[in-house]
Amino acid sequence: MHPHLERIALISDVHGNLTALEAVLDDIDARGISRIYNLGDYVGKGPRGREVIDVCRERCEVNILGNWDDFLPDPDRTFDSEALSWWLGQLSEGQGEWLRGLPFSHDFLISGRRVRLFHASPTSVHRRVRFDHDESEFLEMFTNTPATGDGPVPTVVGYGDTHDAYYEVDRERRTLFNTGSVGNSMDDPTPVYVIVEGVLDSTAEAPFSLQFVRVPYDVEAELAVAGAMGMPEFAGYASELRHGVYRGDLGSGEPPRYHRRSPDAAAS
Repeated sequence: MHPHLERIALISDVHGNLTALEAVLDDIDARGISRIYNLGDYVGKGPRGREVIDVCRERCEVNILGNWDDFLPDPDRTFDSEALSWWLGQLSEGQGEWLRGLPFSHDFLISGRRVRLFHASPTSVHRRVRFDHDESEFLEMFTNTPATGDGPVPTVVGYGDTHDAYYEVDRERRTLFNTGSVGNSMDDPTPVYVIVEGVLDSTAEAPFSLQFVRVPYDVEAELAVAGAMGMPEFAGYASELRHGVYRGDLGSGEPPRYHRRSPDAAAS
């Protein structure tokens, strides 16, 4: 008898882009998927962080801390700018505390594989691991740290942060994947999320799959909202949403941060 397979949708890096989030959730609903796990970065870069938080608190079974969620509402943050103040000001009372109180990681078992989800790396939400990492960085992603806690080490690791979806497997069957970004996808600016399918909570080997899903949405509608709200850094936001070109490439003097053509660059 074929085992009962369940599906979990993994979303990440919505970044205040409510239009993209709603399109992705519509696609998830159309597929009959009810379990949604969010890998962080609800706020910043886009105009509607408050609304994104409200939706994700209602719809997502698991919500994980991202780097923006940690530093934007940090009461001890010393660096500030017009844009950071604006994004922080969009949050309603208590949302900053909710963001900073989110768990660092989430572990679960599916089809005999131990899956661990976190935002950026096993050590910190502020330490970035790019797609062009070396072997030592790959292996580090599967280790326990003070941030992840003890317990069995994972055989499958999923994360977000870099806005650059990919999938990698080594000879020991360790599987590393990046969900990409729902609200601020780079290179291909179409929102992307991941569906994990298998036998949930099972230690036995069973069918297991990962699927990447691209969901088109009304980019101009999102930009119209950002413009009407007077959001700072609008030109950079428009460049990212329309073309997948990072705002740092628009003459700010910063190096390119996402493109595979620039492997030494860091992402935001």
